[in-house]
Amino acid sequence: MTSVLYDAPGPRAKRRNVLLTIVFLVVLGLAVWWALSIMADKGQLAADKWSPFVTDSQVWTTYLLPGLWLTVKAAALAIVIALPLGALFGIGRLSDHRWIRVPVGAVVEFFRAIPVLILMFFAQAMFVQFTDIESEIRPMYAVVTGLVLYNSSVIAEIVRAGILSLPSGQTDAAKAIGMRKGQTMSYVLLPQAVTAMLPALVSQLVVIVKDTALGGALLGLSELLSQSRTIPANYGANTIAALTVIALLYIALNFLLTSAAGWLEARARRTKKSTGAVVHAEDVEAGLDGGMSL
Repeated sequence: MTSVLYDAPGPRAKRRNVLLTIVFLVVLGLAVWWALSIMADKGQLAADKWSPFVTDSQVWTTYLLPGLWLTVKAAALAIVIALPLGALFGIGRLSDHRWIRVPVGAVVEFFRAIPVLILMFFAQAMFVQFTDIESEIRPMYAVVTGLVLYNSSVIAEIVRAGILSLPSGQTDAAKAIGMRKGQTMSYVLLPQAVTAMLPALVSQLVVIVKDTALGGALLGLSELLSQSRTIPANYGANTIAALTVIALLYIALNFLLTSAAGWLEARARRTKKSTGAVVHAEDVEAGLDGGMSL
């Protein structure tokens, strides 16, 4: 039995795969055991390193929850601004007018090519030089600005890919009944493309949440990850415990985000017909660098 991509493994190949799986699991188990033994030798697995997260509420009210709030606040602001801005950029790249399509494409490609950390640093320098924003809140402005500039350009490509994934007959049918380009985009293409764009959009929203940690590491924003420095300084150098708890909070936050998006996607697919096309983030990066237009 064969498939398009590979031949189905025979008996010998199956035995070899099972053997390799067992070897990998053994090596992985040994690596985990070695890492835990090193942490135990350094005292990082001692109960007093972990107990503050259960017995002392101040570690939550003073450090973790305020840091989590700043992470959510920065990510929410970036998402609220980047989503509509990215949608406008994506639609602009599909414009029939060259004087719109070319400048918008240049802006999208420019900001998509620059690492988000450089954009944050640049925004921080601009705010220092040309604004009177207080130093306490300046990192928040810099982080949100960098996230918006980068992610709006990526979202623009996701929107463009979602619209281009629709059958061309959708546009032809709209033209046949006399709909203008704006009406076709608003009432025909975008509503159908939303379900195709959701997986890639959710992936990008998760990236926004995680990238807020760059502001804490290098710009002084007191977000969630930055608490991995302040907590060990006050609770006996429990760096491993603090990082573990913070990682679990990130996992829970992103799980809630993806669950909410999954619920919205399922509801959208139930309430309206979909083309069945799905746009993934890797498709946007790999295949849509050309100047395609409707």
